[in-house]
Amino acid sequence: MRSAPVARGSLPDHEQKQAALDLLQDAWVEARLCGVDGDCMAQACLFTALSELVSTYGENAAARYAEGLPDRIANGEFSIQLARQ
Repeated sequence: MRSAPVARGSLPDHEQKQAALDLLQDAWVEARLCGVDGDCMAQACLFTALSELVSTYGENAAARYAEGLPDRIANGEFSIQLARQ
């Protein structure tokens, strides 16, 4: 069970990021249970994330951020190691 919502900005940055990940994972699971394809979810999430970066920092800054993604992906930064049972 989740605790009561906390006012935005009242949590340290790392706790806000963890809360955001938890909420997104919950939404992801719910969408999958409703029959939404994982690839569609991924594309929608990327669009939403990039749109937020553009609206917050502008097109040029968002483009510079995106330029670093190929190396980060290739270096395994976004790979999830699944524990084998």
